[in-house]
Amino acid sequence: LQICLQALFFCADAIHPAPLIAMKLKILVGTMTDTAESVAQSIQMACADQVASIEVQRMDGLDTHVFDENALFLICSSTYGTGDVPDNAQALYLSLDAEPRYLGHVRYGVISLGDSSYGETFCQGGLKFDARLQALGAQRVGDVLCHDASGDTVAEDDAVVWCQAWLAQALASQPA
Repeated sequence: LQICLQALFFCADAIHPAPLIAMKLKILVGTMTDTAESVAQSIQMACADQVASIEVQRMDGLDTHVFDENALFLICSSTYGTGDVPDNAQALYLSLDAEPRYLGHVRYGVISLGDSSYGETFCQGGLKFDARLQALGAQRVGDVLCHDASGDTVAEDDAVVWCQAWLAQALASQPA
């Protein structure tokens, strides 16, 4: 009986492997046309087996206190206008200056969506979040993914591939 139970647990582990990162991934979404939210939802579905849980939350009305939660954060933001963060992300972005506080406990990544035909403002929505978070001591894991809407790849596909590698990197660099 014990051998059968061990075999059952072994098979169950093969079908449902343990999460690679025993923590929550919180994806904060800044979007005007819902593309960034679609990217976040694709990541939520494709990477569910890599972390204990994934929560997608629009940035509407958030402030710096969102970073009080014990989670690995992923900023997923489009770029709007002349390199601005989306309207729904303005409150959070502005609070990083209005309520500055040390965020050294925060580990995060950034997916920034943009269009290279806009030149110097390409992907600035996400890059602005990255600069503010770093200035407050937050620790970025890996490189920023800048997706070009003028390119020939699909944002959701690129983001999933990037996020799978990013989560593995986050695990490797996770504090003991």
